Amino acid sequence: MPSAPLPTAARDELDRLVHGPCDTSFLSALHKALADDTPSGGPGPQLLCHLRLLGETLPYDLFDDPARLATAHAWAAVADPSLCLAALVHHLLCLGSMAQLGDGSGQLGPRGQALRSGRAKGVYLITEAGQANSHLAIRTRAEFDPTTGEFVLHTPDPRAAKFASAGTLDVPQTAVVLARLVVGDTCRGVFAFVAGLTDGTRPLPGVEISSPLALGALSLDYVLVRFHRVRLPRAHWLADGAGIAPDGTFHDPAGSNERRLQRTLRVGRGLWATLPAVVAATSRQAAVQAVNHARQRRTQGRPAPGVPLLAYRTQQRAVLGALADAFALTCAAHGARTVWQESLATPEDGGGTALGFTPWAAVSRPLAAYKAATVRLAAHVTADCRRRCGFLGYLDVNRLSAYHGFHHAFDTAGGDSQLIFYDIGRALAEEAGREADPPPMSAGPPLTSPHWWPAVVRRHQHALAQDLAQRSRTTDGSAPFDVWNPLLEDAGLLGEVYANALLAEDVTRALAALQEPELARTLRPLAALHGVMAARRWSGSLLALGTLRPADVRALSGAADRLCDEIRPRLPLLTEAFAHPDGVAAAVDCESAVRATLTWTRGGTA
Repeated sequence: MPSAPLPTAARDELDRLVHGPCDTSFLSALHKALADDTPSGGPGPQLLCHLRLLGETLPYDLFDDPARLATAHAWAAVADPSLCLAALVHHLLCLGSMAQLGDGSGQLGPRGQALRSGRAKGVYLITEAGQANSHLAIRTRAEFDPTTGEFVLHTPDPRAAKFASAGTLDVPQTAVVLARLVVGDTCRGVFAFVAGLTDGTRPLPGVEISSPLALGALSLDYVLVRFHRVRLPRAHWLADGAGIAPDGTFHDPAGSNERRLQRTLRVGRGLWATLPAVVAATSRQAAVQAVNHARQRRTQGRPAPGVPLLAYRTQQRAVLGALADAFALTCAAHGARTVWQESLATPEDGGGTALGFTPWAAVSRPLAAYKAATVRLAAHVTADCRRRCGFLGYLDVNRLSAYHGFHHAFDTAGGDSQLIFYDIGRALAEEAGREADPPPMSAGPPLTSPHWWPAVVRRHQHALAQDLAQRSRTTDGSAPFDVWNPLLEDAGLLGEVYANALLAEDVTRALAALQEPELARTLRPLAALHGVMAARRWSGSLLALGTLRPADVRALSGAADRLCDEIRPRLPLLTEAFAHPDGVAAAVDCESAVRATLTWTRGGTA
């Protein structure tokens, strides 16, 4: 029997959990902007139009309201993942660099105004295509010319060409370019510089843009960009407190080139904190489509012809598990945003960690972990939802392939997730022994409790860290590469478990913060199912270290089925709350969405 509708106060609290603490007038404005009939994600003015409409919903100072910033990009992702990717770069990396690394003097006013108003598209040029880990060894140069006070931006050879979405030549584009600052033949570290790329018809003088790079998973205008001694005025140096005296003396509060890289890259924290909300939104939409498909689609399988797909336990575990994982991602979005808001109060704090395979974990371990874990879980959710919808799941109109491509793209974009996990795992192993032991298994909550998985995953993280620490210490005296090269797979596993523990604790934290008892009763089995399904995915590792016993793993399927039985009566209200409105999202019924796009041609009769 379906459960009763939630009371109004409980529904309002659920809406705040799903969409963040944003007022209804903002959500209405966002709906209007994204439901505009002008197609987005395409070339030229169409994309600028949508960047402008989206930007109009945001506060003038983007970072005054991180919740609104995250929600705007989350809704954009549901409407059009390509638009969202362009907007994330435009707002969080390009405008974000200007806001967080500039001197606040307003000398970038005209360019900033054009970007803010949507009259120009913002680009972020960091990755160099010719070598791995290019972020740690950027070769693009910005040489200071003491006679003019300008900087000369130059690509030293083809391998240093920058990879970016910058191939739309018929719109003005402004880039934030990361380059090595050279003062008096001495490298002073990696800084951000503002450079014009195109004027709306062609590349600007000294800028060279390649032909398009085909990337079907995400239809944006990817190209390579090179600079040929482009002169930039001093105001286009985002100095972040550094300076060059009239006599050529250089000073930088960062204190070292390594620390300078961390400070320059701290703009990435906004991207990492926003991505969990973005992938939570697309995952919720995918899960709603898969659940509705399973409820409505009839199967003619011999065991029970005519029953809906959702009658099968395998389908329940998959699609209700996807709904549960989408709920966990929603909770993680709140956790990531809280970490980011705290970091904005102390923007000079880079986390205190030495650089490893990448700079990302050193910039912010928890935010880098949130980014890596959430996009990877979202990719799993959307892939499974697409598969469970059969051929309908692969049709463009239902957007599941677009969501999946977006999530997969961000596994490497915005900081390679696997390298992030390597760095975090290695650091945790080196820190092992400083933290208190987790509670013993016998003291844990029951399997169907939302608190069971957080206790298990933290216990597993502790066991992995102790094991990896012991193995790494058996090679004392060896070079770091020789120590860690054979252990990287396990270090990555530890890093990923750490990140998943953050998500698990965000779920219980969100439940504890709920004010409405009826809402808590509705969400509790969803939270618990996320933990059970996560344990099923991690069962091999959990068994290998003895975190769970074989009997515990065998009990997971039964626990999942009991939780599915608790969730099924609540599905109408959950799918209604998790779905985005028409005009932003595709129809939540995959089959109806397809039918709405079809026209028919009838042949004549003989």
